[in-house]
Amino acid sequence: MKGRLNCYFDAALLKRLDELAARRGLSKSTIVEAALASFLSPDAVDQREAAITRRLDKMTRAIERLERDVSIGNEAQALYIRAWLTATPPLPEGAQAAAQAKARERYDSFVEALGRRLAKGQRFSREIAEDFKSSVEATSHESE
Repeated sequence: MKGRLNCYFDAALLKRLDELAARRGLSKSTIVEAALASFLSPDAVDQREAAITRRLDKMTRAIERLERDVSIGNEAQALYIRAWLTATPPLPEGAQAAAQAKARERYDSFVEALGRRLAKGQRFSREIAEDFKSSVEATSHESE
């Protein structure tokens, strides 16, 4: 024996329920009953928890990749700055204005090249990873 229950739904949700019932050829009561049974089932809680856990794991892996990429970028920049500071002698007073103008020109070229790479979807971190993988494979083949 089935009991009767009157429920009120948001208009948009009710429209979706009507569409689903028409598409599947089922009564709205059957769909709502199945949804409620699924919601109240202990298995439903486990399924939701598993889905949330999978999503959190995926997000954790993405954050770890971001941390790795930022770390690689920071280290590469630090190495470059150290090498540049070590190898670049100070300029005499008369050459500073010309050097600053050349530096602005080079910086503008750098920004344009960076914009082109980003527009194409190229990523330096991906290139580094590929170069590293290639060098590891080459080293392992040489040692065989």
